[in-house]
Amino acid sequence: MADSIAERIADQAIALDVNAIPAVVRTRVEALLIDVVGLCVAARNTDYVKAVIAGVDSGGPATAIGHKATYSPETAAMINGCAAHGEDFDDTFEGGPVHSSAVIMPAVLAACERFGCDGKAAFKGMVVGIEMLCRLSMVIPKAIHKSGFHPTGVLGAMAATLAVCTTMGLNRKQTVDAIGIAGSMASGIIEYLAEGAWTKRLHAGWAAKIGIQAARFGQQGFLGPRTVFEGTHGFYYAFARNASGDYSVLTEGFGTHWYTSAITFKPYATGTMNQPYVDCALRLSKRGIKAEDVVSILCETAEGYVHRLWDPLPSKHRPANDYAAKFSAPFNIAVAFITGGAGLAAFTEETVRDERILALSSKVQYVVDPNNPYPKAYTGHVRMTLKDGSMVEERQNHIRGGAQEPLTRTEIEDKFKLNARFGGWNDAQMATFLKSVSAYFDGRVDLTALRG
Repeated sequence: MADSIAERIADQAIALDVNAIPAVVRTRVEALLIDVVGLCVAARNTDYVKAVIAGVDSGGPATAIGHKATYSPETAAMINGCAAHGEDFDDTFEGGPVHSSAVIMPAVLAACERFGCDGKAAFKGMVVGIEMLCRLSMVIPKAIHKSGFHPTGVLGAMAATLAVCTTMGLNRKQTVDAIGIAGSMASGIIEYLAEGAWTKRLHAGWAAKIGIQAARFGQQGFLGPRTVFEGTHGFYYAFARNASGDYSVLTEGFGTHWYTSAITFKPYATGTMNQPYVDCALRLSKRGIKAEDVVSILCETAEGYVHRLWDPLPSKHRPANDYAAKFSAPFNIAVAFITGGAGLAAFTEETVRDERILALSSKVQYVVDPNNPYPKAYTGHVRMTLKDGSMVEERQNHIRGGAQEPLTRTEIEDKFKLNARFGGWNDAQMATFLKSVSAYFDGRVDLTALRG
């Protein structure tokens, strides 16, 4: 009987020599941890995080970053994943798109606290999980989104399970069973797009929670389907409506080619595909053009963006709330052009009611470029027609913060400080964490300094 895909994935995860992982990958994972912790602190006092905490029981060994109470590992992973992904300011992978660290790191950290896994095990689990989530997103590109599911939520459940199994040192059979179990737990529809509901925020945390629970079931011998990925009624058939994908991407070059090293750090607190449009709008704003002098705006876009960023256009022109605004290309262009930024302060109930911003947003239209390279690259284009008949235009062929224009470690730490300060941390708390990051993967995993 031939090995299944889950078995081959388990074999390569178990065989990976943590000491052979390149230093550049460790540096990237450290930076991703910095980003995640800052995002968790930034979101800790938001309505959605408060709602999640109010809906669960406290008590347990695991840390909810920025909170004094402790929780079961499954619950802590869910809270931290929800917080890290909540403002859509977390990392992304060109080629997916998926958000990896907001799923994998909460799952691995909580598992370490519960089962006493050390920093080396945490590092291996994070690398395996992040790498696999990126690879899972490339098996059948765009299909999961088109089927109405959120790739981060459904693929994240599978990758988080592998990450936790790796961290805990489970054997081949336990890992394969756990991944098979996770396939029946994975979830996440994208109907949040309709009215700005909060469910997308929950997807990363729910996937992290699944990772821990599925691993624990697999550890105890609960049987899961061996052919969970490629089977006739398997994962990709269910979520992508097609089981005939390129599964070779899951194993080819694993341990030598690192997609993790190409993950993008977002410079703006908004949807992934909006990022290049924001850069274009900001460059145009620096030309001294007044919003009131803009007659119309036309943007070239990818077909894969339309159902998330552009349609239905009237609701994108005037988003229902601050969260819906993050998934509106017209609003992102307008708020960046008028306010000069697209950070946390750009997406509030005040900005989505600002008639000057909404007036400019309502002038934005789009046209699909059939040659757009999405999902291999994320592009932006903004062309403004002014009252005097002239046109001004900006175009960007990549997402800033990614492989073509990466953020420096200093820029990533500055982003962390802005987020942590937004969430109420003082300078001493920030300095203590940043000083400790390099030691997180060398000794005991101790998150007590992140409580409160």
